[in-house]
Amino acid sequence: MSVTDLLDVDKGKIGRNLFIDREIYEQELENIFARCWCYLAHESQIPNPGDFVSAYIGEDPVLVVRDSRGKIGAFLNTCRHRGMRVCRADQGNAAAFTCTYHGWTYGNDGKLVGVPGYKEYYYEELDMEQWGLVPVAQVDSYKGLIFGTFDPQAPPLLEYLGDMAYYLDIFVDRRDGGAEIIGGVHKWIIPGNWKLASENFVGDSYHFPITHASSTKVRPRTPGGRPQAQPGQNDPKDFVANVGNGHGMMMNPGREDPPGSYLAEILPEMESRLGPARARLAASAGTVFPNFSTLWGTSTIRVWHPRGPDKMEVWSWVIVDKAAPPEVKDTTRVQCLQSFSPSGITEEADGENWSQVTASTHGHVARGYTFNYQMSLGHEKSSEEFPGWLGPRVSEHNQRGFYRRWAELMSGRNWFELSKGLPT
Repeated sequence: MSVTDLLDVDKGKIGRNLFIDREIYEQELENIFARCWCYLAHESQIPNPGDFVSAYIGEDPVLVVRDSRGKIGAFLNTCRHRGMRVCRADQGNAAAFTCTYHGWTYGNDGKLVGVPGYKEYYYEELDMEQWGLVPVAQVDSYKGLIFGTFDPQAPPLLEYLGDMAYYLDIFVDRRDGGAEIIGGVHKWIIPGNWKLASENFVGDSYHFPITHASSTKVRPRTPGGRPQAQPGQNDPKDFVANVGNGHGMMMNPGREDPPGSYLAEILPEMESRLGPARARLAASAGTVFPNFSTLWGTSTIRVWHPRGPDKMEVWSWVIVDKAAPPEVKDTTRVQCLQSFSPSGITEEADGENWSQVTASTHGHVARGYTFNYQMSLGHEKSSEEFPGWLGPRVSEHNQRGFYRRWAELMSGRNWFELSKGLPT
């Protein structure tokens, strides 16, 4: 049976095997992660020639480097000789990387520049031009966000993002100088399938007042934060946007910021850069397919790295306006740590949900029953004001868009055969 036979997105039914089957997972690594644009790093993490950070595309380790000439590249972080990682540091600065197994050395542009025993053992017959680090086929950035894909046939990054770029600007382009990462990276393991996290951030407002009922009473908010909608109390102005290609965002238009707050102070600049309507959008959360998510209220971005069908490794950063005052940056960082971090009072409940969903799905009987994604099915609409195919804020509209794209990619269609992943 084809994996696409296990779901019927138009009827809002998703088979549980999608979240626990090893064969399906291996197909995801081939058909999704080896083909899609995946988030690697932010330019602010590698500002100088020689700066590097370690990353992943699927389960493949990747080294993201600004070479000595200042060009950003990315390479498979594995020696061409025997496969040892050539760099085991999370970040740093280096002119070259030497494998600690047999000593092959690569420049920060990926070229093989040194081989022990090149004359004595290889008789100078090794073609060093052919044995450099394997490059990520395409590397590009959108306003500081660096993405890469191993597929040379993948569409350009801006085309892949499509209308999602309109909403990403609210995070990364609302002030002159753009955004920057502050502090380090948090990493932790959740025994759950990566898709559960991606689909939660792509558009799940329904869970918040239930899963996070206790934490919302004490959780600190960044300036300009807004209470979450309650089930059955959809604000008619709020919406989720399925912008195609599996991407989606949850939106609160018409945001009102407290007088004197940071967001109130920068509103004129935001309106000048983004326009009045977009400047007042509060994009609570969103996902760039397949596994890069944003959380506007606590200024965090994260990647849900797949580590098998029932395990993910979360990498999370704090992102702020580069032009923000130091006290705003520090307050944002602390508030993010208190809420959405490995020990945050809001974060832990999500991981518990995803791990329990994955564990219960392993049951023989449970696997015979589909998950229900029918909320607000058929109530989507287009908008003249905002891009994308819009649904009510509390709905499963964006999740259906996510899995529609998942199914298209898993079918093995090439990039020219794929649709935008919108309802037909």
